[in-house]
Amino acid sequence: MSPPVSTVSTRPDLAATLGLSASPRRARLVRGLTWAVILAAGAAVAWWAFRSGSSAEVYEYRTETVTRGNLVLTVTATGALEPLTQVTVGTEISGVIESVAVEEGARVRAGQVLATVNTDKLRAQLDQSQAAKSAADARLVQARAGLADAERELARFEDMFKRSGGQLPAQRDLDQARTAVRSSEADEASALAGVTQAEASLAAIRIELAKATIRSPINGVVLESQVDKGQTVAASFQTPELFTLAEDLTRMRLSVAVDEADIGQVRVGQAATFTVDAYPGQRFSSKVVEIRSLPQTVDGVVTYETRLEVDNVKLLLRPGMTATADITVTEVTDALLLPNAALRFEPPVTEEAPTKDDEGGLLRSIMPGPPGRRGQGPASSVAADGARRVWILEGGALTPVAVTLGVTDGSFTEIKGGALSAGSQVVVDYDVRGGS
Repeated sequence: MSPPVSTVSTRPDLAATLGLSASPRRARLVRGLTWAVILAAGAAVAWWAFRSGSSAEVYEYRTETVTRGNLVLTVTATGALEPLTQVTVGTEISGVIESVAVEEGARVRAGQVLATVNTDKLRAQLDQSQAAKSAADARLVQARAGLADAERELARFEDMFKRSGGQLPAQRDLDQARTAVRSSEADEASALAGVTQAEASLAAIRIELAKATIRSPINGVVLESQVDKGQTVAASFQTPELFTLAEDLTRMRLSVAVDEADIGQVRVGQAATFTVDAYPGQRFSSKVVEIRSLPQTVDGVVTYETRLEVDNVKLLLRPGMTATADITVTEVTDALLLPNAALRFEPPVTEEAPTKDDEGGLLRSIMPGPPGRRGQGPASSVAADGARRVWILEGGALTPVAVTLGVTDGSFTEIKGGALSAGSQVVVDYDVRGGS
């Protein structure tokens, strides 16, 4: 006998209320949302399991050794090499260059001929001036002869006037004789002035002739020649520059621009070394000899010109070479040196705390987070008394050590106080090895 079959009849209004009359489309949407929630929960569980399984992380610390040595603090600046004395030689007269006696790079002595300007016109002027001088000399001789005659005539009249008791000669004749003497004296003075003028003109022409021969004012080297034979030079408004000479290049000067932040550490007499691109890897010695007070601003950066004395006995260095100088501003001998990497080290974060965004989240409310990595969190690198803190390993555990620091060169820092000694191993970094 077949079991009875129950039949449920549902009213349309009751089915609608219970949601039994939902459309197929809505049913599919509900099923899709359900599966999405199930998959998200599964992923969260897998993540939690992964974090739980990898909690046994191992830290491997890298250390470096505290050493003893010399610590040198330097200021770096760039500049260019210059001769101690550099002279530009030109010509004060116009004309055509008749000859050039030296080439660039030639060594010259003071007074040596460098070039000459054609002097045909000047020599003609010289002949004219010499003739004018001769004429002036003749006029002076003639004036002096006339003066001598007038003086003799006056002396004769005065002697006659004395002997005759004032009777002879007539007063008018005596006065005329005296006037003739004064006139002759004026003629002599005029002739003498003419001679002086002629001599001055002659001297001027001779000076111009001397200037036509261009000579070296110093012992040195010809750095640059800007003139050729046959070239016309005009000195009407300014002196044309023909040669650039440098004094003895065995001693040179390096002018560098020191930043305003460093200039307070630089002093006259400090030692320095520098390099040039022409000799890579080779360092040259120098010394600070002058610090200029006038600031120079380039692209908003304020610098001060500092001059260094350079010994160039081997003549390897040339004027104009760009150099990078390291000026030694502080030097500490036999110092306890700490690697700067130890000052930058911070212990790893070893316990994770929830963030504000995590609190009250749906997932965290229904499932706890993974076990945290137990241990000490990061500590400040500055101790309570202001000393810096570094880390060492004792029994495999990180231990802070307070140290008092001195100067630094960027790679090492002087230790002036603390419990570290030469040979101490300080932690500078770490690696993380994941657990199972």
